[in-house]
Amino acid sequence: CQSAVAPAQNRRGCSAASFNSGSSLSLRSARPKRTLYSKKYGVDLIRYTHAANTVVYSSNKIDDTIRYLSLHDNKYIRYFPGHSKRVVALSMSPVDDTFISGSLDKTIRLWDLRSPNCQGLMHLQGKPVCSFDPEGLIFAAGVNSEMVKLYDLRSFDKGPFATFKMQYDRTCEWTGLKFSNDGKLILISTNGSFIRLIDAFKGVVMHTFGGYANSKAVTLEASFTPDSQFIMIGSEDGKIHVWNGESGIKVAVLDGKHTGPITCLQFNPKFMTFASACSNMAFWLPTIDD
Repeated sequence: CQSAVAPAQNRRGCSAASFNSGSSLSLRSARPKRTLYSKKYGVDLIRYTHAANTVVYSSNKIDDTIRYLSLHDNKYIRYFPGHSKRVVALSMSPVDDTFISGSLDKTIRLWDLRSPNCQGLMHLQGKPVCSFDPEGLIFAAGVNSEMVKLYDLRSFDKGPFATFKMQYDRTCEWTGLKFSNDGKLILISTNGSFIRLIDAFKGVVMHTFGGYANSKAVTLEASFTPDSQFIMIGSEDGKIHVWNGESGIKVAVLDGKHTGPITCLQFNPKFMTFASACSNMAFWLPTIDD
């Protein structure tokens, strides 16, 4: 199950359910507002764009084309063909209509929502994960679960301007990569029982967070809090683990009564709320202790 907390102007969430449909949720009532079906192509990764009520999403049936969908009338705006294997990473630029995708075909593609043609293509040596930085000027690519490459969006064809080599771990592979909102940190998710926090400028591993359950190599999503101070990840037993990013100390374990592994965990970009999801979704609000 993939989920995303919507942009603040929409105050909606979007999730993929049963891999054949997407549901639009109201964050005021946490009730489904509408279900949109994609039975022919299936639904995997979903990302909101900057235009109202539109998303891009990857498929898990028929082909590996990325689709640009209007949620208002459930009509496709544009198709983005090119990948020959499953898309495993999808990241929308925080500032414009650019997005990037990474695939098991060992490529990262750069796109513009206004054109179906790929704007840039990078051939890599292994499975990629990728993400934009908060300013939309740089994107990072994690390659072969051992290397982080940083590219300038304006000159990506010249290759990375920085490469950070990590210690390779044969027991797991990288499944996600995210920048903190202040742009200073990069969080690397794995399908093992640990995640890594690295310095986005020096590539130094600051902390390795573990101590949560993931014995079946599930892809669990990790996230920063909006203030970049804490790191959170779900686990296969339905609990959420929280660490202080500076000290590396675990500060909380949250129980949302999830019935399965928490594969998605994302914060609302503006309001103090986040969503976690297994086969069901939970919305979280802070409480103030006396």
